[in-house]
Order: sequence, then C-alpha cells, then structure tokens
Amino acid sequence: MTQPAANDNQPVLRVLQLHEGAPLPAYQTSGAAGMDLAAYFVGGITQVVLKPGDISLVTTGIKIAVPVGFEAQIRPRSGLAAKHGVTLPNSPGTIDCDYRGEVLVPLINLGREAFTVTHGMRIAQMVISPVVRVAVLPVTCLDETARGVGGFGSTGIKT
Repeated sequence: MTQPAANDNQPVLRVLQLHEGAPLPAYQTSGAAGMDLAAYFVGGITQVVLKPGDISLVTTGIKIAVPVGFEAQIRPRSGLAAKHGVTLPNSPGTIDCDYRGEVLVPLINLGREAFTVTHGMRIAQMVISPVVRVAVLPVTCLDETARGVGGFGSTGIKT
C-alpha cells in the first residue's frame, strides 16, 4: 500500500530507522485507521517464542516523534488475537509526544499453544490520536446522574 503524501494540514509522524531495513509503520488499506508495526530483531535473533502465558517486549527497530497534541496508541492486531490469543497486556498502550526511545511492543500469549514471532512479522497496529489536556479542579461534591455510583456491569444485562 502506498503511503499518503503529507500535506500542509496533515500532522506528520517522523520515524527514525535504527537499522537499515527496519520497516516503517504502514497503513495496509486506504481506509485503515492504524498503521502496522513489525518485529525487527538484531544481534542474530530471528524469532521469539511466546509460550502460553509468556510476555515479551518485542523490538521494532524504529523511534518516532509523535506530533505535539497527539499520542500514538499501540493496539493488538485482530487476527493475532482472534486466531492465536496473542495480544497486548496494556491495550491500548500510549506513546507520548515527548518519548524518543525505540518503539517496543509488549506481547502476551493468552492462547493454548506456543506462538512464534518472526523477524518482519506485523505484530501490532499504531493509531495516531489527538490528545485533550484538561485543567484539574478539586471540588467538594459532584453532580448527580441517573447512573450514580453504578460500576462494572451496572448498565449490562439484568438477571
């Protein structure tokens, strides 16, 4: 898929490839909200095996500069999650606009069988989203709502 060219009104994600050949984040279709991130291993490593229950921090070989006022949300790839139980333990993860380290993707295998992450495999997706910062105002009470203090499951199926 050809990446869209930047225009004057479009935020730009700057990407530093730490190694020649490290894959750039890429949209796979014209309607994709997220760009795929790929595993990139160095030092003779060609794969990482995730046994059931294992968590591994997978390298991508890139650093990014997220535009000010935005965040990069790192999310699971639906196919890996649905077919193999491989997902992110902190989904979505956030990369702030002031982080300049390598993009690392924590993967967890919630499946029943070992899963092999190979060099170049698309392992997660990255969505660039606007961030709104709010002022924090301490108060002595909050307004009442119909839901009130109803927490987890309070708006779900009633038995």
